[in-house]
Amino acid sequence: MKIKKYYLIFAFVSVSVIGLLYGVCPKWFARTFLEINDLNPDIAHILRAVMCLYVALGLFWLYSAFNNDFIGVALITVLIFAGGLVIGRIISFFIEGMPAPILTLYIVMEFTLVPVTFWIYKLKE
Repeated sequence: MKIKKYYLIFAFVSVSVIGLLYGVCPKWFARTFLEINDLNPDIAHILRAVMCLYVALGLFWLYSAFNNDFIGVALITVLIFAGGLVIGRIISFFIEGMPAPILTLYIVMEFTLVPVTFWIYKLKE
């Protein structure tokens, strides 16, 4: 059970940091990591919404780490979250080509999280 708890705490920290990087200052993120110097205000709005989505899911995972009734559901949402993101990024890779290095790193991280999360989910209580 402890590994599930610690994994959910890790998921919370990871997704919160990434989300905050996206949304606290979208122009800085775009300039620093994506080499976009003139960020469209609509994209900044999307990045801030994504930030809040990431933080909200992360807070659910943190809550679930300390509430045994939700641990299984939280792990499934980590699996769906990472799986959905990696599928979208792979589709984009084939349609748009190679993304910025940070987005390539995200593909590797999310691709790794899917089997790891499934394995942790299947562990006995």
